[in-house]
Amino acid sequence: MPKANIYLNFDGTAEEAFKFYQSVFGGEFAMLQRFSEIPDADKIPDDARDRIMHIALPLSPDDVLMGSDIMEGMGEPLKVGTNFSISLSTESKEEADRLFAGLSTGGKADMPMQDTFWGSYFGMLTDTFGIQWMVSYDANYQ
Repeated sequence: MPKANIYLNFDGTAEEAFKFYQSVFGGEFAMLQRFSEIPDADKIPDDARDRIMHIALPLSPDDVLMGSDIMEGMGEPLKVGTNFSISLSTESKEEADRLFAGLSTGGKADMPMQDTFWGSYFGMLTDTFGIQWMVSYDANYQ
């Protein structure tokens, strides 16, 4: 059975927002990765390199609040009110593929399922109702 978490998107304020959430919920960040740390970071505009590529704040043993800053030219521009996704963490690649295929029926695969540089099998889609989903399998976190 997949785990579902909320994934929030920001336009340059992810770090500020997550420090605020941390002050409310407590805890430590499980991950904080900047765009300057990714492969080909030299292709990222200088003013965007310190933006957050991924941040995760555990809220409980089963719940994680995650987020990132958007990058101009990478996907849709930020629109407040729709700047979130539901993130599913699966128990296998097969489950990830099945859920991705089912949820994308009638919708749009924004990023097909694929192995990523951060070690997950990952994809993003928008379903037929306009809801954004992220699907991932990571053998290291099972």
